[in-house]
Amino acid sequence: MEYLLKNGYVVDPANKIDCERKDIAIKDGKIVESVDESRAKVIDVKDMLVMPGGVDLHSHIAGSKVNIGRLFRPEDHYKDYEVKSGVKRSGVGHSVPSVFTTGYRYAILGYTTVFEPATPPLKTVHTHDELNDIPIVDKACFPLFGNNWFVMEYIRDGKLEECAAYIAWLMRSIRGYAIKVVDPGGVEAWKWGGTVQDFDQEVPRFGITPREIVRGLVKVNKMLGLPHPIHVHANQLGVPGNYKTTLRTLDAVKDLAAGDKPVIHLTHVQFNAYGGVDYLSISSRADAIADYVNKNQHVTIDIGQVIFGDTTTMTADGPFEYKLFTLLRGKWANADVEVETGAGVVPITYSRSNYVHAVMWCIGLELALLINDPWRVFITTDHPNGGPFTEYPRVFSWLMSKKARDRVLKRLPRLARARTNLKDIDREYTFYELAISTRAATAKILGLSNKGHLGVGADADIAVYNINPKEVNPSVDYKLVRQAFSRAYLTMKDGEIVVKDGEIVAAPVGRTYWVNTKAPKDVEDVVIPEVQKLFEDYYTVRFENYYIPESYLACSAPIEPLEPAG
Repeated sequence: MEYLLKNGYVVDPANKIDCERKDIAIKDGKIVESVDESRAKVIDVKDMLVMPGGVDLHSHIAGSKVNIGRLFRPEDHYKDYEVKSGVKRSGVGHSVPSVFTTGYRYAILGYTTVFEPATPPLKTVHTHDELNDIPIVDKACFPLFGNNWFVMEYIRDGKLEECAAYIAWLMRSIRGYAIKVVDPGGVEAWKWGGTVQDFDQEVPRFGITPREIVRGLVKVNKMLGLPHPIHVHANQLGVPGNYKTTLRTLDAVKDLAAGDKPVIHLTHVQFNAYGGVDYLSISSRADAIADYVNKNQHVTIDIGQVIFGDTTTMTADGPFEYKLFTLLRGKWANADVEVETGAGVVPITYSRSNYVHAVMWCIGLELALLINDPWRVFITTDHPNGGPFTEYPRVFSWLMSKKARDRVLKRLPRLARARTNLKDIDREYTFYELAISTRAATAKILGLSNKGHLGVGADADIAVYNINPKEVNPSVDYKLVRQAFSRAYLTMKDGEIVVKDGEIVAAPVGRTYWVNTKAPKDVEDVVIPEVQKLFEDYYTVRFENYYIPESYLACSAPIEPLEPAG
């Protein structure tokens, strides 16, 4: 099928196009130079905003902990449901939507690629079951390695080649995409009643520190040529004063970078940017972290913006979820994943009148506004931890309008306004910067060369919004911005119209990306039989049941690793 989108205002930062009136030609699912207008279906998008499809690099949409959230939160579903239509299945869920609803709602926002950022390897079959069922969007998942026994022992013993061979085998076996690290060493310590309160404190029984785990995995990531830097949820998440640990984590790998290429992505940094010594004195230190990112090229971050209202927190950081449970005394679910990781789930309601929550809301926006380069700071809510992804349009309006921010700020506790910097920040995002942070830059840091732009040869993943960027001033008309981004006029996925006038009109199967990781065969031939033998001692599943065949994926999209970096 051929299409021609005519007369739209195109914002395509990867190709340095900023609100230019252009036509976009599409053929066989790709952007092409031109099509025969007499044969193509011509769609007039005159004066509308045309962007590449959104790319979300961090959203908890699938897997065992997500399903726990669904199961023990019926109150999340009562008031928010999807009615079955000729195209859509019925579904439920506000903060933890069912799988089909997840795909529909991302497409309606104009997003076409979404990555699940934390899957326990042992439970990744479940993750792929759900990714298979999420329609429309392309997906991938990041296996967890920061508390893996094999990884910690290999790094402790200086066996990086063996560690790389193990990770290459595991990534390939479970169809993973990137190395995820959550509270390195801290989850393992907590399982045994201990804790890791310092970046240089040894993990009990393993004789290795979080610093050594993070540095070792950066080296392994480079040896394997993975397309995405290690994706790190730092230690001490949610703890007052944790910005110091965050800065030490970033600085620990600075010497491992070569050139301007990032070697670490620090995720949902809002939760790791706190000053003070307790919750009574908690304050924003987004300024310190933004200053570090502005001065150093080896790091990217996403913000993890908080949205006021009800949501469900879920993370492999089991210790954090237990602390949150002790504060809230509501529901709590905990899981131990043998040898590999843990997880917890706790519901929460973020309140404007709560001083701590108000500080958290300010910090996320401060990070996005104080970091100068939008190619290195990405907009997320750490769905659903900070709030549902469906609230992205609200975040966009806050970033594009000081007036919109001030409207919320004046309703926050006075002390929260005093201990944050947001009131003094005048910067407002442009449509161009927004497209960088939500599309071009996220595709680039994930190594997806066909995503996040509208150049010839790119996947025809396109979002059209019914807003005229030449006439609407987001600084003043922020409500129009939020309205437009909430319901795309048109979303195309691989050249197929999937959303029209904010309604789902088609629900094709999206790809699942995974990296066909490789290690030297002679090393892998030694390591994997050893791992197989240790399975008998450590695991309660058989080694042969660990492997997920490629045929298990609804639409497998393997990609080759990059040339290993020096």
